Amino acid sequence: MSHKDTIAAIATPPGNGGVGIVRISGGQLESVARGLLGRDLPQPRIAQYSSFIDAHNNTIDTGLALYFPAPHSFTGENILELQAHGGAVILGLLLERALQLGCRQARAGEFSERAFLNGKLDLVQAEAIADLISSSSARGARAAQRSLSGVFSARVNALVAEITSIRVFVEAAIDFPEEEIDFLADSDIQQRLQQVIDDIETLIVEAHQGRLLRDGIELAIVGRPNAGKSSLLNALAGDELAIVTDIPGTTRDVVRQQILIDGLPVFVADTAGLRESEDVIEAEGVRRALQIQEKADLVLLVLDASTETPENLPVIPDPKRTIIVWNKQDLVAGEMPLAITKGLDSVIISIHNTSGLDVLKQKIRQHAGLNEASEGVFSARARHLDALHRSEKLCRHGLAQLQDFSAPELLAEDLRQAQQVLAEITGQFSSDDLLGEIFSSFCIGK
Repeated sequence: MSHKDTIAAIATPPGNGGVGIVRISGGQLESVARGLLGRDLPQPRIAQYSSFIDAHNNTIDTGLALYFPAPHSFTGENILELQAHGGAVILGLLLERALQLGCRQARAGEFSERAFLNGKLDLVQAEAIADLISSSSARGARAAQRSLSGVFSARVNALVAEITSIRVFVEAAIDFPEEEIDFLADSDIQQRLQQVIDDIETLIVEAHQGRLLRDGIELAIVGRPNAGKSSLLNALAGDELAIVTDIPGTTRDVVRQQILIDGLPVFVADTAGLRESEDVIEAEGVRRALQIQEKADLVLLVLDASTETPENLPVIPDPKRTIIVWNKQDLVAGEMPLAITKGLDSVIISIHNTSGLDVLKQKIRQHAGLNEASEGVFSARARHLDALHRSEKLCRHGLAQLQDFSAPELLAEDLRQAQQVLAEITGQFSSDDLLGEIFSSFCIGK
């Protein structure tokens, strides 16, 4: 669709509220204003009380009209916002009237897309708007706000600038081989390229933390029947989400729930107890539990500290993504049997008296890669991490080509590709397919 069209959409969520907003952006605002307001556009950036009228000059509603002339607007185009009463019928009538006057219904994310295309935002900042709207925690919202303010983009742009500077020396060595000065013989080039690689690695760690704050982690609670798995889910969620009884095998299907642990979105799956069973339903639950255990980012293996023995220890999943949770500490008279899982990440808890739960939550954050320093992190997405990993790989390959084979041509090509990959993050280099995928996930009116 043409970006020269004048677009309109309801910019507030569905439902009833005190105020609702219809947003209009494009070059036909003068005729739209005369048709909707019965007069010319209001003074720029001054809210004016207005009547909103239909095609027969009847009042649809009264409210505030605000005009933001280009280029000093969100989209970089002329924008008119109508603040009316927040009823679905009223807002629908205002939007219908705008469409009658020549506007087109905006696609999902089209206002933000126009802001990007008109240079008001880069792609990271545009994505941060969607992240800010959909953030599920205060930490996530603050991370999205930092990306929106340009923190992430500035780091990426600095890397692009340094790679560009290095490319200048490499291209000079290729284009002017007769010069007495061999730019590539200078170890400074290798040191600078190694520093770029180190900086990308640091950015990958921070971007990973930002992705976790946005997307969360998949956590599976597994263990034998009656070890306290469902009770642990309820304790972490602070609510009675799963049925808890003394009867082994109460949980037969997977109970899923999204919770927040210190600002980290966690998608928890409470699974059936792991044991051999002739019951077809319970056996299917065990099969699903093992399947979820394989796919989870983090596994909590719950053990009953009052009954567990070394001879009967269940199969422990990948130790790197497993926390051993020794439950029922309150039922153990002597020492806890920690020697059974020596060398593995373990925590002692009692769901009955809530002891150890804070330590467990901290371990979950640590396994997720979040720490106290993550408070200053920015929001990031899977595509950002993919681009950073690809650019790091290209830079490493280019450095090896220079060190092992003194091949400036190969290094130049690797640097060119690395620069292009990094530029994909901010949208300096992007395909129409990528833009369509990103902005289609936005809400209408944003």
